[in-house]
Amino acid sequence: MAVGMTHGPELGTVVAGVDGSRSAERAVFWAAAEAVRREGTLHLVHGADTDSRMLYASMYAIERIRRAGRDLLEETAAKVAERHPGLHVSTDLSPHEPVAGLQAAAADSETIVVGSRGLGGFESLMLGSVGLKVAAGAKAPVVVVRGDENSAGAGVVLAAIRDEHDVECARYAASEAELRRSSLRLLHVWNVLESVAESVTVLDDADEGVQVHIRRVTSVAHRIRDEFPALSVHVDTEKSSSVAGVMVEASRHADLLVMGRTAHPRILRAHPGLGDA
Repeated sequence: MAVGMTHGPELGTVVAGVDGSRSAERAVFWAAAEAVRREGTLHLVHGADTDSRMLYASMYAIERIRRAGRDLLEETAAKVAERHPGLHVSTDLSPHEPVAGLQAAAADSETIVVGSRGLGGFESLMLGSVGLKVAAGAKAPVVVVRGDENSAGAGVVLAAIRDEHDVECARYAASEAELRRSSLRLLHVWNVLESVAESVTVLDDADEGVQVHIRRVTSVAHRIRDEFPALSVHVDTEKSSSVAGVMVEASRHADLLVMGRTAHPRILRAHPGLGDA
């Protein structure tokens, strides 16, 4: 589906973590394709953590770590160039540990891309451990790439919407959908167990309780359709005793899941199979 470009948020440079693992390499290739879509730059970062190692390692050991990091960055950049010869790729051997290195490189506007698991400088990188720390402290969007790089695209970007305050999250998802020439699905899920108490104490009619949840997501949808008139936007509301379970299942049929957080949106998980963890 072709869509016309509108005035969505500036998506910025794509920053990818590099550590030599297969997961990180897959994330780098995803990041490279994203940078091409944006007609932007790919910035590769390796967190060598030499600052803290200075306290106990010899200068010879520190220099060996730096040399290995530079070699890894050069090799990774060369692999990206083979796939995307016209893409501008920059590299950064950070003296910080991986989380701080990525957050510093991304600053306020760039998108950070990491693999779901890592080695060396990105050991045990998963959403819920180091990956969660990256997402929690970053002011920029964070993408955790999962699944198979060669998986067929679903042609859908999925945005998890809680209420009207998630407009920025939906706007970011809409911009990503435009880049991919995909449709956007806005999904609002509420916990039926929590809703029981709410409907009894606050609302006289259970049907009115359902309408409250529908209005939360449709109000967001109206704003997105106004700002992205050429984009196909679908709205779904579901109730369940497991909000996370519904999101995981829905994510299996999307290329990208965009979730907000309290202060900033933007923990993103990419690729079919992203709900497998």
